Amino acid sequence: MFKTRFTEEFGIEHPVVCGGMTGVGTADLIAAVANAGALGFITALTQPTPDALLEEIERCREMTDKPFGVNLTILPTIKPVPYDEYREAIIAGGVKIVETAGSNPAPHLPSFQAAGVKVIHKAVAVRHSLKAESLGVDAISIDGFECAGHPGEEDIPGLVLIPAAADKVRIPLIASGGFADGRGLVAALALGADAINMGTRFMATVEAPIHENVKKQIVANDERQTDLIYRKFRNTARVARNAISQQIKEIEAKPDSTFEDIAHLASGQRGRDVVMGEGDVDGGIWSASMSQGLINDIPTTKELVTRIVEEAAEIIEGRLAGMVQR
Repeated sequence: MFKTRFTEEFGIEHPVVCGGMTGVGTADLIAAVANAGALGFITALTQPTPDALLEEIERCREMTDKPFGVNLTILPTIKPVPYDEYREAIIAGGVKIVETAGSNPAPHLPSFQAAGVKVIHKAVAVRHSLKAESLGVDAISIDGFECAGHPGEEDIPGLVLIPAAADKVRIPLIASGGFADGRGLVAALALGADAINMGTRFMATVEAPIHENVKKQIVANDERQTDLIYRKFRNTARVARNAISQQIKEIEAKPDSTFEDIAHLASGQRGRDVVMGEGDVDGGIWSASMSQGLINDIPTTKELVTRIVEEAAEIIEGRLAGMVQR
């Protein structure tokens, strides 16, 4: 229905992406995304070892014969992560599309390129996008301020950031941050992007491997129900507003507070186990974007993707076309 540089160069039916999400991007969801004609990414570091990642790739391949990718987020950690081994597991698994995020992907690009793997790099600024393009990545996913997770420290919303990137980036551009429906897809294409990336919207689907309480909370929340935490430490993260995020903000507001004062509250493992696993939505921090205000149901992934592209086509062929007077 839509043909863009993204769909053409990556062999995907629809210009819709489900980016990597820790604890959420497993084969169950990503195979469903692929079968719906979109592109999804298994999150490498959700798997405890590179061998487990290889098994997850094979599990996904058993559920779909369509393209899917793997996300490799490269960040400083207290416990060293064997990134090289995860990279080699991705290659050994025959995956041909990788989403990198976090730190500079340069150390991994020669191996990916030698194996014929296309790399999409996630960035939160135009300058970072141009740097990644100069390194030889195949596409950029640009994250506006509305996004879940880490929006950077410059607070540039997508309405400005996406066209600013589109003016300068010459490779396919994926718009990310606050997208949840066909209106967003039309807007992203109009701003110069070739596809949209969604995370929070895919969390509220039947196949997402998280507790039903979390999905229902996303539907109940509006666009105001997020908090920006870790700003004091210049590692800003947008999370769903809850008892824990509010407690973190209170501690951060104290002049002499340090990260050690909130570390027990900020544990990612706590969020995965207590929130995503047990369904206690106030039991830990969990990422969610402003797009919560646009999410009103919990459809199957196929229903969601079909609805988005059909709604986008109707807007372009109907409402917008009717506005044009020659």
